[in-house]
Amino acid sequence: MSAAKHFGLLLVCLLTLLPSGILKAQSEEEKYVPETDPLVVKKLEEWQDLKFGLLMHWGAYSQWGIVESWSICAEDEDWCRRSNPDYQEYKKQYENLKLSFNPVGFNPEKWARAAKEAGMRYVIFTTKHHDGFAMFDTKLSDYKITDKNCPFSVNPRANVTKEIFNAFRAEGLWAGAYFSKPDWHSENYWWPNFATPDRNVNYNIKAYPDRWEKYVEYTQGQIMELLGGDYGKIDILWLDGGWVRKMSDDEIKERINASDYKFIHLQSQDIRMDELVARAREKQPGLIVVDRAVYGKNQNYLTPENRVPDKALPYPWESCIIAGGGWAWTPDPKFMSGREAVHLLVDIVVKGGNLLLNIGPAPDGTWPDSAYKLLDDIGRWMKVNNEAIYGTRAMAPYREGKVCINKKGDHTRYLFYMADEGEAMPSEITMKGVTLPEGAVLIMPGTTTRLKWYNNTDGITVKIPENVRHNPPSDYVWVIRITQ
Repeated sequence: MSAAKHFGLLLVCLLTLLPSGILKAQSEEEKYVPETDPLVVKKLEEWQDLKFGLLMHWGAYSQWGIVESWSICAEDEDWCRRSNPDYQEYKKQYENLKLSFNPVGFNPEKWARAAKEAGMRYVIFTTKHHDGFAMFDTKLSDYKITDKNCPFSVNPRANVTKEIFNAFRAEGLWAGAYFSKPDWHSENYWWPNFATPDRNVNYNIKAYPDRWEKYVEYTQGQIMELLGGDYGKIDILWLDGGWVRKMSDDEIKERINASDYKFIHLQSQDIRMDELVARAREKQPGLIVVDRAVYGKNQNYLTPENRVPDKALPYPWESCIIAGGGWAWTPDPKFMSGREAVHLLVDIVVKGGNLLLNIGPAPDGTWPDSAYKLLDDIGRWMKVNNEAIYGTRAMAPYREGKVCINKKGDHTRYLFYMADEGEAMPSEITMKGVTLPEGAVLIMPGTTTRLKWYNNTDGITVKIPENVRHNPPSDYVWVIRITQ
């Protein structure tokens, strides 16, 4: 992920309630360039119907329970402090994690079944994070899980990316490849000839163009490996590390003059994205490309991180949220409750977005029991109410207090009542700004009782009969289907 702090569960929940303008990155959500490739446009519509996906951060770093790759980046942040004050020694120890990484409990079929039962429809897996350690059998580097010096390399399932994609596709989920554009292990990105003061390439690209060209070819080459056929159909290429991008001289000057500028080696890091995307779609027609945090045509959907926008956005978007612990595995991770997760999903979906919920596998290749329990809780709610999630679109007024609304096609709407902890179902549910035509039929999924309703001066009121209130069809959020 980007260099964001690992938010605790409480903070994640609070962020979903913050008004526009409090979060600095909010302004980025106003910038989007629509896709023009008809195959990709169609694929994006299909992706917007999926609504719910799984993100997994996993690598050799998981053995230490740390913030993914970030502790080897020499930026002064309190959330990625090193345990060893000797940077060079620490970096050597970090890179030697390859020599002990042996996730013998790896069982992607179990993960895929749990994700499917929870109602997830796609997976995004970290094929390579910023540290450069490949979780796939790249032929362009020996810093990988399949290298002979990694103990897991002798396992018949050592190419974990391939195994994960196959397992999830077998359950009917889309496969998406997270890939980091920066690679801090590559000598053509962090050249040992120079110090590495921050996350950026540590040499002057204009002074050493041949070295940068080797890096561009290496980066494009690894992505082509993932898309070339051995890993099957890839639906989404999810690129992280937005600072690796083409920048004009004027933009560089503007950022250098900004009051919050702190990076020493700020320069245009052009990996020729247009060329890369064209090559990628030759191999995978209709491929969705997410060049995260880079304004332009190669960011097919936006990805607010660990937060939910306060309003619907007029283009495809997805909130990526930590389910528990950190992005990567942390010891004894505390997961959000089923109620919190369902509220989060509904809040995102009624605003037109998708939820990408992150679970970090443990060093031995397993998930904690609490992760399975969370997905089971979500799944029980989804089995009753998934019709109000999949294939829906946002409609005003989206949300008013604890009541939300969305739509499916021209004739179906859904009301959601976000119940407080321990709250009994109310006898009436009212939403302002919505009126219904005469003859509209209202029923709670999971029941057959037609609900009485009426238009009032500024909205609608729905009556909930006693038999439904005393035997609610689901927990956490109650849904009403409106057929017109």
